[in-house]
Amino acid sequence: MTAVQQTYPGSELDVLFPSPSSPPDVLSPPRYPGASPEAVAALTYVLKDNYTKYHIFSNYRRFHNHITHRALALYVTGAGGSLIEQFYKQDSVNQRPAIEPPEAITEENFIEHLGDDKFYAAYKTFFSKVIEERGVSATLEEYIFSKKYNFVEGRDASAQPVMLARFLGGLFHAFIHVGYGAEFGIPGMVVEGLALASVHEYEFLPSYLFEPSDTTAVDEVTTRLASLVLNTKISVAPFQVERPPQNHALSILAKIMQDSKFAAKEIKKHFKDFDGLMSEHGDTIWRYAEQWTIDPSQPGEIDRKMEECIWMSTILYAIGGWSKDRGLRAEFFFMHLVTSSLFLPSLLPYLPQDSQVLLLRGYFASTLGWWIARGFPGLDIQGFLSATSHISSEIEVANPFLDIVQSAITHPDSHMLKIQRAFAHFSSLYGARPKGSFEGTELEGAEALDGTLFLRAARLTEEYMNEGRRAWSQEGFPPRD
Repeated sequence: MTAVQQTYPGSELDVLFPSPSSPPDVLSPPRYPGASPEAVAALTYVLKDNYTKYHIFSNYRRFHNHITHRALALYVTGAGGSLIEQFYKQDSVNQRPAIEPPEAITEENFIEHLGDDKFYAAYKTFFSKVIEERGVSATLEEYIFSKKYNFVEGRDASAQPVMLARFLGGLFHAFIHVGYGAEFGIPGMVVEGLALASVHEYEFLPSYLFEPSDTTAVDEVTTRLASLVLNTKISVAPFQVERPPQNHALSILAKIMQDSKFAAKEIKKHFKDFDGLMSEHGDTIWRYAEQWTIDPSQPGEIDRKMEECIWMSTILYAIGGWSKDRGLRAEFFFMHLVTSSLFLPSLLPYLPQDSQVLLLRGYFASTLGWWIARGFPGLDIQGFLSATSHISSEIEVANPFLDIVQSAITHPDSHMLKIQRAFAHFSSLYGARPKGSFEGTELEGAEALDGTLFLRAARLTEEYMNEGRRAWSQEGFPPRD
């Protein structure tokens, strides 16, 4: 396939990649001070140049292109235009070039070419037209959350479109990409993210998810959707957490750790094999996800469940990745659990209620799957809190997170700023949660957790990554008999 630099009219690129807008929701990450015309110009240049020059996979092993993720993370944390351009030059080395697709994608052949990365540019063109006509919410609802684009009567199981699974697949990268688009009001990021989902390979998804539901979106949600930036053509206060119900996310973690289906022998069989695990045990993992209580009739429920996902992802990364013998192992795959959860506050407002529930449950199930596939490490909460108590009690700077984020901005690893931005935001939302917030869940030691978890996780990550300029661990956590 011939490598090309694709050409687009300047006006089309301006529509796809406008200047960033305000955050879509009060729970979305805020903008750091430091924005400037120079930074906006550098950012939009990077986004447009990447869109025309490069494939969404950085190589033929289907590793993901992270150019835009770093550029947006730099911009939002106040980096100047020269630094944004400097990292673009670094990140664009050895990127896989854009290629002309064999044919255009249409409604008629959309499903036939799913999973084929030669059609990435064609899916981009398709989604840019759809989003221009319908807006982001309607596009997501149709192509990610509808039964039509997930299960088709008469097709073999392995040939089903399962767009929700593709959206959450590939370690959440399409979800992250669209999440950036939602957070910054940039349609081109949504276009690229949906095209990426379309060329992700088939993954397990239960068909019963798309049976008719008794719940309906309320008028308030409909009005809110219509007012969001990405649903127009371009020319809350934090809630109080209540006593956790029996099937809180942390209780599901406790239940699954007791399941003999996931004994050490079975974990060894599927160690580092997420697809194999989901193929054999996806139905069981989804049954656990279905046990997770989500009652959208209760005011504030979606925000509460989003918070549970954020705590769960941080616990799996920081406490699951820690042991008393070696400290934190900053695991590459678990790191993505944290960085992806940052986009829940910005993406959920674009969805009607049924799809919010479906996204949360799908995100929850995928997180469980990655935890198990990477070795199913235990969660020694008490040991972790005891060993890291000095981090929260011996603070030597006025605001440790300003120091942490400042250091991460210039860190050579492109994921470092993303995870530290996530921890900083989670601390701003949930850092005041006191001990006892998770009393009543079934997870041993959870009653001792408090909002200092995010600072502890950030400091341990900083220490790990700065020790000899280490890279993220990809060892996983080999199971023991």
